[in-house]
Amino acid sequence: MPAHTVECFYSLSSPWMYLGGPQLTEIIRRHNAKLLLRPYDFRLVIKHTGGIPLRSRPEPRQDYHALELDRWSRHLGVPLKLKPAHYPPTDQRPAGRMVMAAQQRGMDAMALSHAILRALWAEERDIADPHERVKIADEMGLPGQHLQAAEDSASISAEWEKNNQDAIAKGVFGAPTFLCGDLFLWGQDRLFFLDEHLAGQQVQSAPSAKIRKLRAS
Repeated sequence: MPAHTVECFYSLSSPWMYLGGPQLTEIIRRHNAKLLLRPYDFRLVIKHTGGIPLRSRPEPRQDYHALELDRWSRHLGVPLKLKPAHYPPTDQRPAGRMVMAAQQRGMDAMALSHAILRALWAEERDIADPHERVKIADEMGLPGQHLQAAEDSASISAEWEKNNQDAIAKGVFGAPTFLCGDLFLWGQDRLFFLDEHLAGQQVQSAPSAKIRKLRAS
C-alpha cells in the first residue's frame, strides 16, 4: 500500500505541470506513493488566493516567464513551443474533468494528463475541442468517447467543485501546487523537495499555526 498521498492542484493549461510531469511520475513511482490529481478552475480560485494570470502581468514578467520556460524545456529535455497555436485554450476546464474521469475509473490519469498538456504545448493541438480530447485519449489506449461523455457527469461535477473549494481553503495560488502531509510546494522546480520529503527528510520550514491547520483539513 502507498505510504504517502501526494495531492497535485493544477490546470490543464499549465506549462509547468507539463514540464514537471515526467519527474513527478518518477518520484511517485520511486517512493511507491499515491498521486491524487486535482485539476481546478484557475481563474476562479486565484480571485481568492492572489494568483495572477500570465496575460495580466507586466511585459517584463511575461518576457521572463518565456525565458524560464525555454530554459527549463532545454534543461529537462522536454520539447515545448513558447507560443503554441492554442494557448491559452478557450477553456481548459473540460480537459481537467476528463483527467478526473480517468482517475475516478482507475485508469492512468497522469499519463492522460501529460498527453493533453503535450498536445497543447508541443503538438499545436486544441485541447478545448472535445473531438481532439477524444483523439488524445484514444491514442493513449483509453476510451476517449466514454471519458469525454463523463466530463459533465454529476460525480465529476461534484468533485470539480470540491477541488475548487479545497484549493481556495488551502491557499493554492498557482499551478502546479503539491501537498503531502504538512508539505506545501508550488512549482515543478521544487519537486526535489517532494522527493526528499517522501524519502523521510524534514523539508517543511516551521509552518505557522494557520498553515498547519489548513494542511490538516
